[in-house]
Order: sequence, then structure tokens, then C-alpha cells
Amino acid sequence: MASSLLNRRQILKGAAAVGGAAVAGATVSRANAAPPIASPADLSTCERLDAVAYTADERALIFDELEGMVDRIRRRRAAVQLTEADAPAMTFDPRLPGMSFAPQENRVLLAAPMQAALPSDEASIAFAPLVTLSRWIKAGVITSSRLTDLYLNRIQRYAPKLECFVTITADLAREQAHKADVELRSGRYRGPLHGIPYGLKDLFDTAGVRTSWGAEPYKDRMPATDATIVTRLRDAGAVMLGKTTLGALAYGDKWFGGITRNPWNSDEGASGSSAGSASATAAGLCGFAIGTETMGSIVSPSARCGATGLKPTFGRVPRTGAMPLCWSLDKAGPICRGAEDTALVLSVLNGTDNMDPSAIDFGFSYDGPSVQKEELRIGYNPAWFADGATGSDRKALATLKELGFRLVPIELPKLPYNTMLTNLEVESAAMFEELTLSGRDDLMSWQEAAAWPNTFRAARFHSAVESLQLDRFRRRTMGIMAEVYKQVDLIVCPHFAGDMLVISNFTGYPSLTLPVGMEKRPTLPLTGARRDIPVPDRVVPHAITLWGNLFREDQLIAVGQLLERSLNFAANRPELTAKEGL
Repeated sequence: MASSLLNRRQILKGAAAVGGAAVAGATVSRANAAPPIASPADLSTCERLDAVAYTADERALIFDELEGMVDRIRRRRAAVQLTEADAPAMTFDPRLPGMSFAPQENRVLLAAPMQAALPSDEASIAFAPLVTLSRWIKAGVITSSRLTDLYLNRIQRYAPKLECFVTITADLAREQAHKADVELRSGRYRGPLHGIPYGLKDLFDTAGVRTSWGAEPYKDRMPATDATIVTRLRDAGAVMLGKTTLGALAYGDKWFGGITRNPWNSDEGASGSSAGSASATAAGLCGFAIGTETMGSIVSPSARCGATGLKPTFGRVPRTGAMPLCWSLDKAGPICRGAEDTALVLSVLNGTDNMDPSAIDFGFSYDGPSVQKEELRIGYNPAWFADGATGSDRKALATLKELGFRLVPIELPKLPYNTMLTNLEVESAAMFEELTLSGRDDLMSWQEAAAWPNTFRAARFHSAVESLQLDRFRRRTMGIMAEVYKQVDLIVCPHFAGDMLVISNFTGYPSLTLPVGMEKRPTLPLTGARRDIPVPDRVVPHAITLWGNLFREDQLIAVGQLLERSLNFAANRPELTAKEGL
């Protein structure tokens, strides 16, 4: 009985928080004139938002506290103008107490062989993986200036149809490429990204170059400083071609200038939110690109567009100068055309900058040639490869077995993991509070129920108590995954199977998504388009995802490069058609 009484008291306090949130939402509507709840009886409406029920006497006691609760909200908003630089005091760390990790050196040794001759056709150069482009530049068989012009010309031809670039920085790119060539001729080599042209997702600040976040209210936003990873890429000698598109405020593929397209099927979107980064990389418009993931924003567009996307361990890459969406989930990582390409990029992005409170100081080491296949245990659930799985999924699993890896059946507890998405909504609504309260969210073109403006408005009514309970559930999920990774080294499954996308993001574990085959499937409707208009089926890439242990991106990449070499997806290329007007 004591336990029941305690739970009831917790429920009572929770309802007061919900009531206060509901009142606050009404009080600070765009008109800012809605009165507080007028009587205790009105609280019954608020109770339904949190699935609780109170007596009349209990409502009367709660009612006495409401004005003070609303007053605290008013005073904070009036006196404290928060910006994207104000991260929460409580920061997420994927490492559970008692966990230990072997230190890693900062080095990369590749397994991929050198491609000796430079192809005669420019398309073959453009579609070459980063590891090959890097070796060509270092050997002097192609200059950064020539490679940059090649990509700028392809952007001129194909980007208008794909709608994958917000801003093209042609003059800056040619200047950086020229500098890279001069340095190389003088004997200064900055590393594997020296002279490599890349695309940058348009939520990373670039001094003097607009960073629009993909959304109408911010389309003319001009930062004064560079994001940390922009500085790191420049110091590594990389050449910025421009800013790639993202779904507005890092959701989907619809941005203020259009909808980014899948290069294999321009009748459907590229998925998102790293839509432009995946589309441009898969279309051979850059050597690699930078994406971010909060909940699928590297995994999903990489899978849709046939690119290879690495979602690093949470905290491995600093996010200073990047648009926050959800402080406890946001991650930055590379989108490339090969598994080992991601190792080269991550080696440059990795490491704390002492400004991102969530960034972790941990080395990154990759030694592709030394991978011991018989020692790696790959977990899988047979149910993931049964109903709903495709021929490519099952072939990838069979190939891993043929390569000599030990496959270990696993099963995760059946729990409602996607309920944790509530906290993504809460954090993102907090980040964009000004947008909601000012009414500027009406400027955004996507206004459906699933779009951010509606999500931010609705999030005002989430229970603060339930949000904290979900954070506790998150910690339990971290413990579940820690136990799983005592049995296996990594996990393989279709990227939307088994709740692994939600689980891995909320626990901070890394993943590698890579294309494994071509399959015919229905064309997906464009964002906001009618779904009753038939569009022909198309043959498009199909991907699978490897999910790794904390800080073990090296294992993901090593397995990924063996899998891609066996399946040879790189033999496929999208058939692009040009559109003038950029």
C-alpha cells in the first residue's frame, strides 16, 4: 500500500506540471492574451493529456498553485533570451558507470588496394571512392583544381534537377583547390583529405556563407564564424564545394527551395534530413559529404540514395557551430561512396573541442588489413530476415557467413522503445521555442500534422514528469544494449527493423549503412504530394545497416568494406539527366 500511495502522489504532482504546461501554452499563444485556467473544474481537460484523473478537492489544491507556475514561465521568457549556443546543463553520455574502453591511437590503415591508372572518362573519376581520389591526388596523377572543376561542372549540370545544393561556393572552392595544389607541389601534404572537394550540410555555420538550416525563417541567416568541423576540414586541406540541402530544420527532404531528389529515381525524394549530402555523393557531385543524424538523418538518406553513411558514437564529433535539434541525440558524420572512405573523414572530424559539452576526447584507430574475421561475432535476429526482409537483406547476411564471420542469434526485450521519441520532440520544441511563440513557424511551407511546426506546438503539452520517466527508461535501454554487446561485437539488420534505429540513437551507439544490391520497389511519394497518384516502380539501391559497439566504428568499417567488396555495389551508377538553370 505504501508503494501505491507513493505512486499516487507522484501522479498528482505530474498532473500539476501538465496543467501548468497547458496553461502556459494557452497564455503565450501568438495573441498572448489567453487567460489562465479559470476554475478548478477546467483542469479536467488538462488531466486527459496525461491520462490521470483527480477529485474536485485535488483540483482545487492544484488550482491554487497554477498562477505561480505560469508566472515563473513568464518571468523566464521575459528575462532570458536563449539562443542555440545555450545547451542544457544536463548532458547525455553514452558511457554507463563502470564501463571501460581500450584507448585508440589516431591512425588509419586502409585495406582497399590502390587503383593505379586515372580513368579517361570524367564520370569514372567523379564516382571514384574517396580512398582512390586521395591516392590520385597524393601521387599527382590529378590536381585538386582539376577535380574541383570536374565536380563544379557536374553540380552545374545535375544539381538543379536533384535540388541538392542550397549554396555553391565555386570561387572559394577554386581558391582552396589552388592552395592545396601549391602546397602539394612544395612538399606539404596535410593528409588523406588534402585537395578533396566535399559538400557540407547546410546546418553547419560557415563564416560569410549563409547557413539556412533549410527553413524559410532562416534562409538568409549569415554566420560570423565557422563550425568546428568546418575548421577541421579546412585544416585538413579539404575543398568546400558548397552547402548541401537538408529538410527544413533537419527533418525530411523538403526545404525552402524545393524537394531534394533521389538520383536513382527523381520522382521520389532523397529522404532526410541529410538529403543533399546523400544525393550529391551518390550522384558523383562531390568526393564526400557531411551529414548529421538525430533520428535516421544519415541512415535513411544513405539507404535511399545508395550512399554509405557512418553515424558515429554520440560525442565522438563536436557539434560546435551546428544547428542544435536535440542536444542529447545530435551526431555529425560522413556520407561517402565506400566504407573505408568514412574512416578517412572520421579521422579528421574526431575529437573534443572543449566547447561542445557533450563532446568526448577519444582516439580513432582503423586498421583494415588486420581484421580477424573469425574473432568477430555478428549478432542478428532471424525474425529480421524473415517476413518483410528482401533478397538483398538475406544475401548480405549469407555473405557475412561466407566471409567467415561468426553469426550469433540475439533477441532484444520487447519494450516500447519508440516512446522515447517524446523527448526528441521536447528538446526540439525547446530549441525552437522562439519560432513557435513568435508565430514565425507559419513561414515554413510544410505545415502537415507530421511537420515540425505542429510537433513544436504540440510538444508544449507533454508532461515534464513523463519526459523524465522516459529518460530513466533510456538509461535502462542503455543497460540492455551493454549486455547485448557482451555477447556480440556488432549487429546486422535491415535499418528499420527491430527498433534498432531508435535504440541505437537513444543509447549513442554507432552504425554504418551501406548499399548491398539493386531492387525493384514502388516509387515513394514526394513530401506533401498526393499518395493516390500512381508512379511506376523503379529499380533502386537497397541498403543494410551494421550497428556497432561504442567507439568501435573501426569494426563496422572493416566488416563493411569486406561486405561491399564481395557484393560489388559500386558497379552500379545512377543514370542522371541534366536540368539547366542553376
